Amino acid sequence: MKIGPRYKKARYLGAPIFRKTQTQKYAMRTQRKVKTVRRRSAKSEYGRQMMEKQKARFSYGVGGKQFTNYVKKALQASGDNAKNLIQLLEGRIDNTMVRAGFAPSRSAARQMVSHGHITVNGTKITIPSIQVKAGDKIAIREGSKNKVIFAKLDEELKSVKVPAWIKVDTEKHEITIEGVPVTDMTELLFDVRQVLEFYTR
Repeated sequence: MKIGPRYKKARYLGAPIFRKTQTQKYAMRTQRKVKTVRRRSAKSEYGRQMMEKQKARFSYGVGGKQFTNYVKKALQASGDNAKNLIQLLEGRIDNTMVRAGFAPSRSAARQMVSHGHITVNGTKITIPSIQVKAGDKIAIREGSKNKVIFAKLDEELKSVKVPAWIKVDTEKHEITIEGVPVTDMTELLFDVRQVLEFYTR
């Protein structure tokens, strides 16, 4: 998924949606820009909804067509449409690895998966969009455990806050999915309801 200049994109969307923009350096740079940039005209309702959709897409690193498919599935499923959409996005294997502390960002997680470093239930996978389900066991492939990308894993796992639907075995470096992938919507960088309204206009 091509993104382009991340600082510029994050400033435009008004949210630190990329890992490199979640720093003090970015915050200070943004404050300086705000002082020099002229105030933009107020956006229409459509414009605001479009912005929220873009925030959601870039937050999870999902392409436009794929994101649209997620929304369609969320709207077709029974229950709360917003929760359905978040469950689909959170349930991606690349997102799961970030939540468990195995990868510093979703782009790094996608690289780990696409390069064949990860297994699910003992089988090597190469597709970052695979959906996890309760009972799945995610691990680092035996032949990849000594790769440089996992050199600081033990240190990273000490500080990560793992969600309730994930259990991490820090000794075996194994992730177990214990429930439905969810997250607190108040902690998201976008408004899920606005995203859904964009697609149901």
